[in-house]
Amino acid sequence: MAVDEGVAPAARTGGEEPVHRLKPNAVGLLGVVFMAVATAAPITAMTGNVPFMVSSGNGVGAPASYLVAMVVLAIFSVGFTSMAQHITSTGAFYGFISYGLGRSVGLASGLLATFAYVVFEPALIGIFSTFATTTLKDQSGLDVPWWAFAVLMLAINATGTWFGVSVAEKLLVVLLATEVTVLAAMAVSVALHGGGPHGFTFDPVNPVNAFHGTSAGLGLFFAFWSWVGFESTAMYGEESRDPKKIIPKATMISVLGVGVFYVFVSWMAIIGNGEKEAVAAASSANPLAMFFDPTEQYVGHWAVVVMQWLMITGSLACGMAFHNCAARYLYALGREGVLPSLRNTVGRTHARHGSPHIAGLAQTVVSGVLIAAFWIAGKDPYTGTYVLLAILGTMAILVVQAVCSFAVLAYFRSHHPESRHWFRTFTAPLLGGVAMLAVVALLVSNMGVAAGPESGSRVLRATPWIVALVAVAGVGYAQYLKRRDPARYRLLGRTVLEETKER
Repeated sequence: MAVDEGVAPAARTGGEEPVHRLKPNAVGLLGVVFMAVATAAPITAMTGNVPFMVSSGNGVGAPASYLVAMVVLAIFSVGFTSMAQHITSTGAFYGFISYGLGRSVGLASGLLATFAYVVFEPALIGIFSTFATTTLKDQSGLDVPWWAFAVLMLAINATGTWFGVSVAEKLLVVLLATEVTVLAAMAVSVALHGGGPHGFTFDPVNPVNAFHGTSAGLGLFFAFWSWVGFESTAMYGEESRDPKKIIPKATMISVLGVGVFYVFVSWMAIIGNGEKEAVAAASSANPLAMFFDPTEQYVGHWAVVVMQWLMITGSLACGMAFHNCAARYLYALGREGVLPSLRNTVGRTHARHGSPHIAGLAQTVVSGVLIAAFWIAGKDPYTGTYVLLAILGTMAILVVQAVCSFAVLAYFRSHHPESRHWFRTFTAPLLGGVAMLAVVALLVSNMGVAAGPESGSRVLRATPWIVALVAVAGVGYAQYLKRRDPARYRLLGRTVLEETKER
């Protein structure tokens, strides 16, 4: 029977109860890539992370950190994409890990991933509000309170999710294209002018230099941090065309495309200033000068003005992408009836748009509450809200990525031994998992430095314990369901629609 693409019909999961589904065939390969790359927020990653990496991390070896991170994440993605060819799951890590390591570990990972994306949105609202207030004041003299921009972003994100992934995709394409263009203009201009005041130097991209500097571990962590969300490609499987082909391709394009871009732009920014001059600029009272100065010199003042506005729209695009991710994780948990009350609330989709509209509204409420709590506590929207929540969410998602790698090993041994491959399904996920655990260790050991003024915050000190508590709660609740409600336990990580079922 043909499916009306304007309607999101209910489907069945093997039982009698129908499950609401997302709108099929709503997005293609480029759309999935744009949604994933938007979570990385290239302009925010470059202007926000690179100066800090240069001043306090591995110095001029920052581009080499991105090179190392790209290789590690590409190795991780080999196993991740191999599994995506067999499973289509809006819950992404939740579904993958449930199949590989069992429902208890799967639910724990699903809750951790959901928790991470839930807190990422208010984190991005914090940095968006900061960029918006400072840029508006600098360029027009208007002094608008940051919370007004926070409310605006909450409304935009909620509206985008309500009308479906295709609407969000169109907006993100525009926002992402503009921010990538202005960064590329700076980088290409530096290259065409012969590489800055001292010409081309290759120390910044020498992999050895990724492990040198004031704090190489901090620099490497920030490099990995710049990719957070790339794996969100898997969340759009049910809404994409031919997900078994699109999702693996989109994941590798996101990892490698973003990686090449990060390495090139950060390298050109450093040599565009000059190596010593770049370190001085990054360590100054205005670290953004590391990007603004070469942009002004090699492109023009107009590009600096545009870049300031694009830092606002880039953080908006990132927050919108995270909002979509969080809504889909909440929806995935809800439609399986992890809690019975969730099935007819966050587990429902819009009858016309096929969107997780209730889950999106729930995410908006949670984000609003977190923003209000940090505001009441007197936290700065950038140094407090953004930094603390970003570190909390990053720790949670990195743990899940590591667990997912080991789930790939188990999955192909128990489910598809005929598809096992010495590199794709064994060596790559093993190396990826170990590397991800190493990144988690880097985060834990460098949390205080990464938090800057909030290094003594109670939220920061509690971060590892909060992550552990969420994971333990997931395992505990899964065990409870196993004993008290076996039918519901069997559904954990298994709500896979007929046309996309595990095979």
